[in-house]
Amino acid sequence: MNKREEERLRKKEEKLRKELERLEVMSAYEKEYAQYTHICGIDEVGRGPLAGPVVACAVVLPKDVTILYLNDSKKLSEKKRELLYDEIMEKAVAVGIGAVGPARIDEINILQATYEAMRMAIEDLTGKLGKKPDLLLNDAVTIPEVDIPQVPIIKGDAKSISIAAASIVAKVTRDHLMIEYDQVLPGYDFAKNKGYGTKAHIAGLKELGATPIHRKTFITHFV
Repeated sequence: MNKREEERLRKKEEKLRKELERLEVMSAYEKEYAQYTHICGIDEVGRGPLAGPVVACAVVLPKDVTILYLNDSKKLSEKKRELLYDEIMEKAVAVGIGAVGPARIDEINILQATYEAMRMAIEDLTGKLGKKPDLLLNDAVTIPEVDIPQVPIIKGDAKSISIAAASIVAKVTRDHLMIEYDQVLPGYDFAKNKGYGTKAHIAGLKELGATPIHRKTFITHFV
């Protein structure tokens, strides 16, 4: 092995060591509550867009799992999220999804719709797990009407591997949905903006009007 190859290998090993150290820090909550068998991470995506649903995900990871580069979905590229999504779905003990659509968001407001999506995700996960999870690690919120112990963690998607996994699955699930909507509702650039209020989206709204997937309470300034 020549010096260049040795240096490349050394850098690769150093990068891996740092990543494993980062994941160790991100596993602190999972280790703190290790007495619980099924620790469930919960996160949502889609509170801010003008169109589409709010999607929540609940994930139970195996105790000894290692998923390199697991992180808050907002800190990852689309390509990285897609790869991690596949790995999470393959390695997770169970994954649950909940989605609440625009009409319901308009009816009960986005915060209540977020809670509803999270409860749906827990219910979906419970069905797949065959029992309720023992503990919920939530990104920042305490979910009402849930009888499972909860630990709300501020910026939890960057501090817990379970919440990070939930954030990635929720993001990829919702992104795929918005890409599908773009095919049947052209003119709003949904495939690119995922329902957020970009210039192209607002231009489409002003020109074409609202679609059935728009949140009426969110678009009063534009339509």
